[in-house]
Amino acid sequence: MRNLKTEAIIIKRKDSGEADRLLTVFTKGNGKMKIKAKGVRKISSRRGGHVELLNTSILSLYNGGKMPILTEAVTLRAFSPEKNGLEKIGAAFHLCELIDGLCAEHQENQRVYALIKRTIEELENTEEIDSLLNQFERDLLDLLGFWPKEKYLDPQDSQYVIEDILERKLRSKKILAAIL
Repeated sequence: MRNLKTEAIIIKRKDSGEADRLLTVFTKGNGKMKIKAKGVRKISSRRGGHVELLNTSILSLYNGGKMPILTEAVTLRAFSPEKNGLEKIGAAFHLCELIDGLCAEHQENQRVYALIKRTIEELENTEEIDSLLNQFERDLLDLLGFWPKEKYLDPQDSQYVIEDILERKLRSKKILAAIL
């Protein structure tokens, strides 16, 4: 399949070269994917605003080589850092780190996609950030098969369970501790 059109949430971005970006997205139908967005950092780029962190967008991709290339993007829902405080931005980075670290590439999981989308929407409208993040962590661990939902997981212990799975410390927890 050469061309693909999919709904996706941008979970990571990294500058590449003069005007390109490497994006990690979680798609509705293909799970986590890495894609190349050529020229999106140019001022004249029409796609640049559509591939901001935590935006939900419709992406058109061309799969011609090692990595799919973004050809078109349309935002369905934008996560606006300006409207959200530092606490919510820190929580958003934590969500992205968990998704990027715990989810395998190219493994479709529509329930995880729905969880991410719902959590981002709730994050914009809640003041109970800690409880939202704790619920997200438990649900994500359950959906990915790392922790059964029936077994109790203390909110303080979830960080250690996740770090044990990732085999590294969570960077976003330091940021959240400094902000909250």
